[in-house]
Amino acid sequence: MIIDSAIIEVRSGAGGDGMVSFRREKGISKGGPYGGDGGRGGDVILLADPEVETLLDFSGRHHWKAQPGEKGGRKGMHGAAGSDLIIHVPVGTQVFEEPVAGALPKEVSFDTDPDAALAEIFLSGSERAAIHAPELDSKPVGALLADMDAPGKRLVIARGGKGGLGNKMFKTSTHQTPREAEPGGPTEEHRLRLELKLVADVGLLGKPNAGKSTFLCRVSKATPKIADYPFTTMRPHLGIAEVGAPQAGTSPRRLVVADMPGLIENAHLGAGMGIRFLRHVERTRVLLHILEHAPADGSTILANYKAIRTALKGYDKALAKKPEVVVISKSDLLDPADEAKLVKQMQKAAKTAKVFTMSAATGTGMREVLEECWRVSGAAKAAEAAETAEAEAKIAAGWVEDSPTAATRASAREAMRAKRSDNKAMKKPSNPAEKNRTPRFEKIKGAGKGATKTIHRGPVKKKKVKKNKVKAKNR
Repeated sequence: MIIDSAIIEVRSGAGGDGMVSFRREKGISKGGPYGGDGGRGGDVILLADPEVETLLDFSGRHHWKAQPGEKGGRKGMHGAAGSDLIIHVPVGTQVFEEPVAGALPKEVSFDTDPDAALAEIFLSGSERAAIHAPELDSKPVGALLADMDAPGKRLVIARGGKGGLGNKMFKTSTHQTPREAEPGGPTEEHRLRLELKLVADVGLLGKPNAGKSTFLCRVSKATPKIADYPFTTMRPHLGIAEVGAPQAGTSPRRLVVADMPGLIENAHLGAGMGIRFLRHVERTRVLLHILEHAPADGSTILANYKAIRTALKGYDKALAKKPEVVVISKSDLLDPADEAKLVKQMQKAAKTAKVFTMSAATGTGMREVLEECWRVSGAAKAAEAAETAEAEAKIAAGWVEDSPTAATRASAREAMRAKRSDNKAMKKPSNPAEKNRTPRFEKIKGAGKGATKTIHRGPVKKKKVKKNKVKAKNR
């Protein structure tokens, strides 16, 4: 089961208090202040870990606290610093700021009560929002703090408090016995909303009971729930598909496939499961659109395709522009003549030259679909790499117009060029006769410290050095 949203509260460690103490040793009179400083509090750090796949660890634990720093000790001993708390999150997690006030909302689980979950599917978006927690809303309330989209990415979300100073740090020549110490720094507390966007190569789209879960079960070792009623898939599922047998000397070809819950008409307006799970499709490179040739609800294959495309455009226009592979499922129940007719209709509707047919029951056409997904995914990956390299090169060169760093670099370069030209103009005399003049510096009257001006005092006359003639002594 994939848990794709959670709300947690994080708190950094407080800094340790400084110590008030005096040195008392035999033979040392008036030892003076000797209290140590407090230790620094621990930070709360988010780490994108590729070994973590879901937010399941946060469903039962909402409060995460770092270790506070210890107070300073006697004899000038420094308090121990608190250990940092590292929270491992899946790659693709987005971190949003949430208001701290209020109680934590209860987790909404579709697995504990499937009947209630199925009943609320047919409610409108406003009715569902009126009776349930805000987890069902697709858009987070707070501002986006970070996107943990790369393995190993770290984010210090709450910094620990600074350790307080001991009384030995307050001694002066006029205040030789200080009896005050500094308290430790305060903690940082944040309430965060974690939203997981699955990172996959292929995202499965389609109406309920179109055969998405069966396809995932057939090409991978994933075990999604499969039944003959709609909305069987209540949570996204991931699977790894092998594309053909690995050849000698080459690495195996694998695709990460994400199965999404079924979409219905007006899903982008809150109908059915709504667009709660469409955010997972944003991180996929290829959309595998699976269509049923004879839907159980009496609709047509063309109407279902247009409904899904409308939902994608309503959610995000960039999502609708992703590469798409159109597949007609359950081809074992089709006559060859009807199959060819449907393929031509879908080619015209999808504006593509390739429309595949497959049967998960018999395995017909499965390999061709995976090969096409591998080809399209590889092309999309290469385009992303080229675009990223080009953007990095432009930013490094400093001529990207919409980059604040580039704008700063360009303005700095212009300022340096102007300064160099001014320096050259000052150093280069306009009159050739002034070449022998050496600039002198003179104090400006009435100006502050260090204010000088450059003036010319005429040509510098070389002083003649008198050579002492050494008289040879008569021996």
